[in-house]
Amino acid sequence: MAGPQLHIFDPITDDEIKTTTSLLKDLGGDAKLHFIQVDRLDPPKKQAIEYLNIERYGGSKLPYIPRRTYAYYYKNNKMPLYKAIVNVSENHIICNQATPEGTVGPLLPDDMLDIENVILEHPVIKAEIAKLQLDKVFYNHKTLGKLNYVVVCEPWMYGTDSPNEKIPLIQAYMYMKLDHPEANHYSIPLKFSPVFEYLSHKFVRIDYLPSGPDEVVIKDTLPYKPLKSVEYHPNVVEDYKPREGLKPLIVSQPDGASFNIDGNKITWQDWEFRISTNVREGFALYDVFFKGRSLFYRVALNEMTVPYADGRAPFHRKQAFDLGDCGFGNTANSLALGCHCLGVIKYLDTRRVDREGNPVLIPSTICMHEQDYGILFLHQNYRTGSTVTTRRREFVIQTIATVANYEYIVNLVFDQVGAITVQVRATGILSTMPNDENNVTNFGTIVGPGVTAAFHQHLLSFRFDTRLDGDKNTVVYDDYVPMEENTPMNPYNVGYEAKRTFVEKSGYVDQSPFTNRTVKVINESSINPTTLKPVAYKFEMPARQMILASPNSYNVKRAHYGTKQFWVSKYQDDQLYAAGEFTNQSQTDTGLSKWCDGSDSVRNTDTVVWCTLALTHPPSTEQFPLMASDFLQFLVTPASFFDKNPALDIPLANNEFNKSVYYEDAKAAAAAKKSGSCCKTNL
Repeated sequence: MAGPQLHIFDPITDDEIKTTTSLLKDLGGDAKLHFIQVDRLDPPKKQAIEYLNIERYGGSKLPYIPRRTYAYYYKNNKMPLYKAIVNVSENHIICNQATPEGTVGPLLPDDMLDIENVILEHPVIKAEIAKLQLDKVFYNHKTLGKLNYVVVCEPWMYGTDSPNEKIPLIQAYMYMKLDHPEANHYSIPLKFSPVFEYLSHKFVRIDYLPSGPDEVVIKDTLPYKPLKSVEYHPNVVEDYKPREGLKPLIVSQPDGASFNIDGNKITWQDWEFRISTNVREGFALYDVFFKGRSLFYRVALNEMTVPYADGRAPFHRKQAFDLGDCGFGNTANSLALGCHCLGVIKYLDTRRVDREGNPVLIPSTICMHEQDYGILFLHQNYRTGSTVTTRRREFVIQTIATVANYEYIVNLVFDQVGAITVQVRATGILSTMPNDENNVTNFGTIVGPGVTAAFHQHLLSFRFDTRLDGDKNTVVYDDYVPMEENTPMNPYNVGYEAKRTFVEKSGYVDQSPFTNRTVKVINESSINPTTLKPVAYKFEMPARQMILASPNSYNVKRAHYGTKQFWVSKYQDDQLYAAGEFTNQSQTDTGLSKWCDGSDSVRNTDTVVWCTLALTHPPSTEQFPLMASDFLQFLVTPASFFDKNPALDIPLANNEFNKSVYYEDAKAAAAAKKSGSCCKTNL
């Protein structure tokens, strides 16, 4: 049962998970409940705002808001999927009902591991593997000696291509690797792909994969003819020799960190907000303030879809919704000192549920730290030679999720001027497909012998529940256009000006890079005393290619949010995910296509901005077998929100504080340390 000490935004606890699942088990009687996801549910925003205002400004006792959870589960490993909402503060079920026919819940990590083993042990699959005749082939490794080959199964979400699929399915892509725990199976993709039922583990069929220039498949598995695999792990790479010359670069904070953490509340350099981990988004920020002024009620990455370019069956179904289908908290890495973050680090944990309804701890899924990022501002008075310089200190919140082959590194980076940089890095290993010898296509890249990587896209949706100087905001966009020519105002035809457009109804804003279109959130009731115009924050996003699939495809129908870079909706409780609540095997988008259809007035109201960060990724050979992190980002920054630079109070940079040294001195000190002596003598 939730204790009174918990904040309304604190992450779910072990006791709350146990309370939720215990109540539902009791309700279910003799039925065997198979839990898929359990987590905390946000309180209604109206109640939460009242709570937050009293918490910040006082005036009365904090209102009582019971903590709620939601649960997705199946009964007796059969459809339908059930959804329940539970009041864990008072130990009772608020509602519990079956979801509409065909609704499939997110995938549970435990289940994916189980079905992987089931597939490898299934008689039909073992018979198919036997056709490879692996007992007749081996690899002579230069350092490891004779190595056999083993088959690996990678279960994927099934995607969608038919309205008739009403049960959860798994599409398994099969690979082979050297018989070493760290060998790279993505280097040897096989040409058959089993389909199984997710809940019953029943075999459905085998799909055979095209590997030539067209859609033709060979519906038989032939004996394997060894090709050189492309390895990445130092224990498997032949003739591995580490690069020399790299000396330690140590981030030292001898007086400790400059941020403070009280429960789940973070304060740093005039920033204050709360952070809460969860299984779907990884984490969310709440009640974001800078210099005592409200900016956002809630900020989070809410969805990402990854549609692939290969239109041939069954690759056409390769469209993952990494948050809705799996969950960035469910798949989060446990982060470690000296690897994922440097300096003085604070970690936060995530809790998920297993299929039996027990809590599972995933430790250290969030790391928070400070970093130096160059110069914040600088000016030299050329008349006096006097210089003012400050270093740009940043506060970083980072999580890393491994979704099968890919790793996604998500950073929210705060600076001292009131800006938030949203950074995403994609790394890990490319998802690969079998490829016939010398087969070159225009929708994939050959990355090794017998292996190709298809073009694909990453489309991430970030949700900003805006609260600039209050609860009523407006979205506008400014275009910068030439003034009318040959007028008294512009006789030499050099002038240009901003043209502002107000977003009146829920919908989208098109990109227009050649007018430098800039989307801003303003508060029409809060006027900047310097500019005499409404205060604003702007979203600086590079123009990007949106989803490439046809509007008539399931890819687009399921991920309508990926068609536009900016969306604007009117706030409604529980409208959190751009593609809708249930994405696994979905057939249509139940999110922004419904909420941004022009039916709601969004001017001077409780407004939500959805930003689509997009990357079209044609793989290159440098990205295999491991991909150096591909970097994309956008900036959310004040645009005349303050009356002047809010960072003028940052202490000026000096070496007494920063303690840098000359190269020559450092080299001499290192040589003295290596020789074992720090003393010099002329004797």
